[in-house]
Amino acid sequence: MVPQDAVLGWDEDTTAESYAAFTREFPMYAATSRDLVNRASLEDARLVVDLCGGTGATARAILDTAPAQARVISLDNAAAMQRVGRRHLHDPRLTWITSPAERLADHVPAQGADAVVCNSAIWKTDTAAVFGAVASVLRPGGRFVFNIGGGFTGVRHPDEQAASTGPSLNTLIRQIAVRDHGYAPPPASDAPPKLPLRKAAEQLAFVGLDIVHTEVTAQHSTMAEKKAWLSIPVFARPDGPFTHAQRMQILDAAYAQTTPDTPTVTSWLVVVAQRPDGSQ
Repeated sequence: MVPQDAVLGWDEDTTAESYAAFTREFPMYAATSRDLVNRASLEDARLVVDLCGGTGATARAILDTAPAQARVISLDNAAAMQRVGRRHLHDPRLTWITSPAERLADHVPAQGADAVVCNSAIWKTDTAAVFGAVASVLRPGGRFVFNIGGGFTGVRHPDEQAASTGPSLNTLIRQIAVRDHGYAPPPASDAPPKLPLRKAAEQLAFVGLDIVHTEVTAQHSTMAEKKAWLSIPVFARPDGPFTHAQRMQILDAAYAQTTPDTPTVTSWLVVVAQRPDGSQ
């Protein structure tokens, strides 16, 4: 079953516009896209899928790396994200398809794909169904490369631990919301991470995909970039019955307690899986 937050909030013009603006101004999505694409071995690719492609940051990295004759499909469930993406990324090799990730196999030609790349969003999908769909469209030897935010997979890079010298912007947001707006945070949860590597590995193995490499990476940014990211409506905090304007007021108050160039670090688990090529 597709999680509710796979669609909720993403198919809105305000989110799509602000998300696209963030990807143009700040390096996070471009950098993580390049990292994934470099791991996908696209030297001889003829067709590459940008899965949960949003407004096209990863599609752009694929187009910059893949051979000139390669075609790219950017598939996303949110039409608003793709409408914005089409305005900013024009390339005859690129096809935009609005569809859930779970329906990937409906949109890839019978010849299959050489690689499927998914930046940041795999945790929002029904991973068992998506992994099965990816396995069904990959050519022998084709790669499936994706990353998962550290909070969703339960990993933490040493750089993130070393950078934790004060309260995070999210912590300050909660404190101000409690103090000034009567916010009652939900009780702390001891639920396990949504997609630990063990679970992802089991699901990949079940559909016949071999993990060939995993790595915990660190994405370095600043408090200013974190503020811009939390200004995107779908990411804005805190949860609960707040308007976006109220959330931005709380964010501004929290940000005022920080220094814009303070380093921040986020952790990512990167997974490279492959369909066996049958040569052994």
